[in-house]
Amino acid sequence: MASSGAEEADPGEREREEHGDLHHQRRLASSLTARYSDWVLEALDELPGSFLLTDPALAGHPIVYASRGLTALTGYARREVLGSGARVFQGAATDRAAVAGVREAVRAQRAHQVAILNYRRDGSPHWVLLHLAPVFHARDGSVLHFLAVQVPIDDAGRGAGAPCRGAQGAVLAACREEARVDDDFPCASYSGKVFVDMDKRGLEAEKPRVASDSEKEKAISTANSIVAALNRYSKLTGLVVSGKRCDSVGIPALSSSLNLSLGRIKQSFVLTHSCLPDMPIIYASDAFLSLTGYSREEILGCNCRVLNGPGTSLEVIEEINQHICSEQACTVDLLSYRKDGSSFPDLLHVSPIRDASGKVAFHIWVHLDVGAKHDFNGLTPEVWQLGAVGAVRVAVRGLSASGSLLRPSQ
Repeated sequence: MASSGAEEADPGEREREEHGDLHHQRRLASSLTARYSDWVLEALDELPGSFLLTDPALAGHPIVYASRGLTALTGYARREVLGSGARVFQGAATDRAAVAGVREAVRAQRAHQVAILNYRRDGSPHWVLLHLAPVFHARDGSVLHFLAVQVPIDDAGRGAGAPCRGAQGAVLAACREEARVDDDFPCASYSGKVFVDMDKRGLEAEKPRVASDSEKEKAISTANSIVAALNRYSKLTGLVVSGKRCDSVGIPALSSSLNLSLGRIKQSFVLTHSCLPDMPIIYASDAFLSLTGYSREEILGCNCRVLNGPGTSLEVIEEINQHICSEQACTVDLLSYRKDGSSFPDLLHVSPIRDASGKVAFHIWVHLDVGAKHDFNGLTPEVWQLGAVGAVRVAVRGLSASGSLLRPSQ
């Protein structure tokens, strides 16, 4: 009787593989439990929605958590997802421009929303609104995880963009694996082989879908609830995380005289320190806090990117940066976001504030929600904003001459 030893797996090898898998699973779980406590996994399991978390500090930027909603939406079992490189369910019809946008958002460590054609485990395509958001360490601003929320886009009116199938599509579908990009970014899950019935699967040439406002709001709301849960459980470990990058450590405090002068100004504005890395916010007016929903403790130390969101124009942001570099003022129309994720049309004026020596010490950012009712006392909105700029300039120049801008260090 022929020996079957060559066909049977070595028991020792199997044991080593199982031990390695167990170690790998524990390492992935500790990415969350070490930062948010042992109860965070159970808490995340109770949250609705399709989402995942990835850890950029681990080799390959793997998925460390996948929600029940994600497994239901994609058809992947959780064990297939965890530990895989966080690559999108891409296929031949996935828009490469959308993929590049997500990749750039990960590199820039910023939030991003995009409609993208993903693929389920069985190879079938489906449109989702992908909402990507970094999770920051509240103290040092480092990125701990990336959160990726997927909201299915309603296929109402799909007829005009119905998929075309055929022999050519079936052939191209076979190239799905080769078509994947190698860059890791947290958008969806993929693990192992995908078995596709080549007689039934073709190239889906669909017109791009546009997410509705309600789907966009759902994505933001889901992300906010997840970050809130992470924040709540991170306090148990003393780490504390946030959906916004802030670091108030090392931020100089304004003198009481300057604080008193700035407190008399009624407009919604912040001051950023022009000489510190990333130009952190060092003062926020009461009107600004009321407009955005942030507390003063939450906003100090943040960059003004804290108000950016999926709908914020990168072209306008670049325009602002160019004016800051050239030490010039500018007024722009921008879509900004409050703490709760809601957006508002923002008439934003940015202007340099010079001290008594003529050096740019601060920048003032005056925000105006043009969708709300205001009493400008007969002035135009632009002139109303310039009133805040003038008042700040007078206060800064006067106090800088006497060396009273910043509170003396202890």
